[in-house]
Amino acid sequence: MARGTLRAEHGISGGLIIAKRNLLGFEHTYARSLYRACGYGDGHFAGPLIGVVNSHSTATPGHAHLSRVGRRVCETIDAAGGMAIEFNVPAPCDGIAQGAGMHYILPMREIVAAGAEMALKAHGCQAAVMICSCDKIEPGMLMAAARCDLPTIFIPGGTMPVGAARLDDGEQVPLVASDVKEAMGRCARGEISARELEAIERGACRSYGACNMMGTALTMACLIEALGLTLPGAATLAALSDEHLDVIEQSARLIVALADGGPGARSFCTHEGLRNAVRVGLAMGGSTNMVLHLLALAAEVGSPLCLDDFDALSRQTPLLSRLKPASERTVEDFHRAGGVRALMAELARGQLLSADLPVVDRETLKSRLAGRHGDGEVIRPLTDPLSPEGGLAVLRGNLAPGGAVVKQSAVAEAMRRHSGPARVCESEEQVRDRLLGKAVVAGDVLCIRHEGPRGGPGMRELSIPAALLVGMGLGESVAMVTDGRYSGATRGPCIGHVCPEAAAGGPLAAVREGDTICIDIPSRELNVDLTERELAHRLASYEPPPPKASGGFLDIYRALAGGADTGARLEVS
Repeated sequence: MARGTLRAEHGISGGLIIAKRNLLGFEHTYARSLYRACGYGDGHFAGPLIGVVNSHSTATPGHAHLSRVGRRVCETIDAAGGMAIEFNVPAPCDGIAQGAGMHYILPMREIVAAGAEMALKAHGCQAAVMICSCDKIEPGMLMAAARCDLPTIFIPGGTMPVGAARLDDGEQVPLVASDVKEAMGRCARGEISARELEAIERGACRSYGACNMMGTALTMACLIEALGLTLPGAATLAALSDEHLDVIEQSARLIVALADGGPGARSFCTHEGLRNAVRVGLAMGGSTNMVLHLLALAAEVGSPLCLDDFDALSRQTPLLSRLKPASERTVEDFHRAGGVRALMAELARGQLLSADLPVVDRETLKSRLAGRHGDGEVIRPLTDPLSPEGGLAVLRGNLAPGGAVVKQSAVAEAMRRHSGPARVCESEEQVRDRLLGKAVVAGDVLCIRHEGPRGGPGMRELSIPAALLVGMGLGESVAMVTDGRYSGATRGPCIGHVCPEAAAGGPLAAVREGDTICIDIPSRELNVDLTERELAHRLASYEPPPPKASGGFLDIYRALAGGADTGARLEVS
């Protein structure tokens, strides 16, 4: 092996990637000269080269503070004898990008993954620190970590504090980000005043950090911890709290120790590790979007994990925790109750986890969970769960032969079986207008199509319409069915990820106004009351509308994106 190299890594392309042991020696003269222009000196070049991937952005609360995290990480790495080089990836916010901007959000996961992967490989980094928050950045960095297979540690950006507002009657109410969307529906219904809506708007998001609710950001942070790629407890820390700062420094010191010969990221992203992560997400009532992201990660590492595994595991995994907006419990309550470790310890007691797996601090999952347990309230014991099944269910039928996903833990018992007339909408905008125009009545089933990975393109999140539905008091009488997706915090009878999507000729394209849609979550069925012959006849003559957005990377994504049932990732033959 040539001087100055550590080992050969095989990336996704199969090409030979060389990780630098250090920047000493004749062959690195030019690199040292260029690094000197960045402020590096002789004291840096003998240490391991560690890439610090940071999603800092002043455009989103989940990332606005991450420049401070990055500085502390780099300073600690340098003090521990390493050489830290930091670079950034995009950090979009699903909440801010509602509407037309949402076409770009899921495709951005692919950009994050590619950017992190290529920068780490181009610079020959020996190890990596992933500093990240939020819905698409965390899974994008996971995909990059799997492709590079370097010693890697994740540092979640932490959560924002729970907010509060005072209503007209003087009541002080605790708030999380999703409360704002539901308050919009309550205001449209006349349940709260415009003044109260403004108070909720101002009080819900008080400071930086990832959204303080059980959405995709918190779900993915918890799943990364479940995979063993963070220090214990890191997923649920308050942003820049004393605990968070301690974890930041410990993580930075640890990566220097791991850089020379530590296990690569794929050692944690095994099939068994992914199944553990699925169970954790199910037991905590996590986001439906975790299905997309874990399937995409499984494809990166060659795991056979598939959509049906989520349903099979959900039938075996009890629901042990339920956080806002599905209950009044918050992420702060969950952290105080023991967080991910306590929940995993409960699952392990029932032999529902593979416990003999490694974690990043050179322990085993079994040793990390030793002595941990839930508090009996926020995290229930396995013997007294909130529900005998996990948070998600996969439905199939003539309307979703390739599957559809619903967060069953957030659906009222009365709506788990429902039949009603289809109210067909061709876009998020149409369903939102229909709701605000009071053109939806109890019993209806809103069918929103051409919002899938290719049809949108970008598989838009129907977060606002879903929250309006609940806020308008229709969450226990009206269902939504779409080939798009929902917010991780969505609650109510909202069924997404319908496959095949309408743009790919899926049966959702054949539905007409007034057709009867039949939903049966306990039986895992989603059907339209049409004969096979009538479905085929309608599909044969159906012409999809033009895409709602196009140009640039969206055209690449539309051409290459797979279905939601395989993670909606770019698929290159």
